[in-house]
Amino acid sequence: MTSDPHSPSDASPHSGSRHPHDVFPSQTGNIDIAEIFARLFRGLPQIIGFAALGLATASIVFLATSPFSSSTTSMRVTFAFNGYSKGEYPDHSKFQPDDVRSPDIIATAIRLQRLENIDELASSLRASLTIEGLIPPNVIKERDRLRAAGQTLAPYIPDEWLVTLTLPRKLGLNNQQRAMLLNEIVSVYHEKFDRTYAEIPMAFGNAFDSLRAADFYEYELILNGEIQNIRAYLRQQLDQAKTFRSPTTNLSYSDLLAQTELFSQIRLNETLGVILQNGMSRNRNIAIVKMDYFLHTLEDQEQKAIEEEKVVTDLLAKSQAHSENYVLGIKSQATLQRSETPVLDQGLIDSLLANDSMNFLVRQALAAGLKVKEIQADKAQLLGRRKEMEAFLNRNTDDQTALYAQVQKSLVDLDSAYKDLISNIRKTQADFARQQYADAIRISMQPETSSKYRSLEIAGAVGGVIGLAIGMGLSLIGIYLGPRTM
Repeated sequence: MTSDPHSPSDASPHSGSRHPHDVFPSQTGNIDIAEIFARLFRGLPQIIGFAALGLATASIVFLATSPFSSSTTSMRVTFAFNGYSKGEYPDHSKFQPDDVRSPDIIATAIRLQRLENIDELASSLRASLTIEGLIPPNVIKERDRLRAAGQTLAPYIPDEWLVTLTLPRKLGLNNQQRAMLLNEIVSVYHEKFDRTYAEIPMAFGNAFDSLRAADFYEYELILNGEIQNIRAYLRQQLDQAKTFRSPTTNLSYSDLLAQTELFSQIRLNETLGVILQNGMSRNRNIAIVKMDYFLHTLEDQEQKAIEEEKVVTDLLAKSQAHSENYVLGIKSQATLQRSETPVLDQGLIDSLLANDSMNFLVRQALAAGLKVKEIQADKAQLLGRRKEMEAFLNRNTDDQTALYAQVQKSLVDLDSAYKDLISNIRKTQADFARQQYADAIRISMQPETSSKYRSLEIAGAVGGVIGLAIGMGLSLIGIYLGPRTM
């Protein structure tokens, strides 16, 4: 090892203490730039050596620890559907970003990717999947300005979200598999959204499947119930899209509602009329037993509904008795001319609460009353059917083979018309869903996985910079590693 002639080790023992600037002496007393470059040039071999050593060491350490490190795969997802700006799904339920990583979606995505150890992988995936909202800088600045001005800000819901999957490298999934898995998770969530809000319910249009094990008198209950469900569904869709017309069927929801009415009046009434007029049943005694049990169930429901209606009516009467007092309180306080009177006084607050509770009780009373009347109507209808069945029970009927054949033929025609109606509804709804929810959930950036070689380059660069700094520092203080020169 050699030392620099200007280093502190070559100083005279009689020189005493030295000023820090004496390490690089100059005639002006400042740092000698030429001396600095001279020392760096003399130590250039060791500077390069330390830089290379740091680069190699950092690279080796990274390669040795990489199996125990994690790899990050990220993608961007954009949501846009009715009610999203309010934080709601189309059915007004609360929107939660964590719905994307719900257990059923994770398990389905793993199964579709045909990965092993579904249970263990599902738990680790759910823990390593994060969803963060992306807020533009201009929005942050604007909200900060409004907040500084004293305004109360509504919750901000980002349009775009960053979905990040962080898994250990030792898990055995390559970059392509990680990207496909993340893409599959979002795809499964999109399909679940479509099934829930865009597609027709699974049980819709399956009335004739229920008729296979039913008696003739039960056809009226099943088919009329199905027609009511179809009408309610079409009215709901008509409220959302009054002007929509399907390019496939050239039908609107009002046209489908009209077709449903024609189906009920022409096709359905004919079949049910033949069954009712002839008291048709595969076993009239069993039919009466079923009716009696159904009547008993309706009586229990009626009694319960009447009690609920009574409770709501009593509460409504008590609320009406106090409503005038709140109004008088507001009028009396409103006449007082006081500068210190707040904008919202106690009387106004009490009145608002009273009016809100009154409206709630009125709605509850109306719903309870309608429920009682509906049960009573079903009960009266069933009692009429039971009397008609009893009239045929003791009657000596002739062979009903011809009637059975007529009903079966009518059911075949009814089934065909019913399938045509359901097919038109499904096609129209499919066109509406493509138009309304085409961009409801959209991938705005495809999955990208952090490269292992990129991390290796960064680690090597950091190690090289550290080695370079050590070599330069030793050279500047006059320490040189290598063979001694004379």
